[in-house]
Amino acid sequence: MFESLHYALQVTLPISLIIGIGILLKRIGWIDDAFAKSGSDLVFNLTLPCLLFVNISTTDLTTHFPTLLIVLAGSVMTASFLVFHFLAYGIANKQARGAFVQGACRGNMAIIGLALSVSAFGESALSVASMYLAAMVIPLNLFCILTLYYHQEKTPESMEVARSILTNPLAIAITLALVVALLPVRIPSLITETGNYLARMTLPLALLCVGATIRWEEFRASSILYWAICSKIIFIPLIATVVGFYFGLRDEQLGVLFMMTAAPTAAAAYPMVRSIGGDYHLTAAIIAGSTLMSIISSTIGLFVLRYLQWV
Repeated sequence: MFESLHYALQVTLPISLIIGIGILLKRIGWIDDAFAKSGSDLVFNLTLPCLLFVNISTTDLTTHFPTLLIVLAGSVMTASFLVFHFLAYGIANKQARGAFVQGACRGNMAIIGLALSVSAFGESALSVASMYLAAMVIPLNLFCILTLYYHQEKTPESMEVARSILTNPLAIAITLALVVALLPVRIPSLITETGNYLARMTLPLALLCVGATIRWEEFRASSILYWAICSKIIFIPLIATVVGFYFGLRDEQLGVLFMMTAAPTAAAAYPMVRSIGGDYHLTAAIIAGSTLMSIISSTIGLFVLRYLQWV
């Protein structure tokens, strides 16, 4: 038991400490909101696409593609959005419905999920987690856009939805990486080395920015906030992991499924709610609350999985 707990803490504590350092640096004035915004933009638009491109493009997809993992993850994601879409009708405030659904279902897979997967299972998990992310990014963004538009009673134009997805830097990087991986194309070492340098910036910079953007006052919200948080970091990962185990996932792939589904609500949910419409105050509170509480839930979850010898 103590060995399993030690393993879980070794995985989650470094991530937690970097987020904590981000909170501390913001408090003492070494970094500010402008730094957090610029850093997050840099990660989203440059370093994270580089990380995904390098890892996917250099992976032999014909022999290492985790088909079962992707199918199960996609099924859980689709079912989650449908279930919470209908549950949202019980919320009296229409402005809060879309924010609730997105907050409960949209995880920060690209930053915290990826970081925890690598921390738990080493560099070998990076390609699996990258392919997981590659498969989920486009449908996840599509579900979020349609959900927010629907609950705002505003019919989305097909061109607007397409533009939101096709201009997503992650979607562009993933598409290019898949082309390179599937075709007999050799990338010059200069490009891969440069991409690796940029990719190494991704996780520490992103986690510092996550810590810097946490606002304690955002925790004063209705019970909807805590239902969304519990759904994101407890209910959905619990169901996903049990389903994955039942269908035969084990070790690294089951661990990646847990880490990705247990990731807190993505920070990108906030600007999307503000641009499309909805309760962005609730969204900010869900992001902050799930980010802090996921440190505990991920540790406990990984401890249980290790203790049961599922991973």
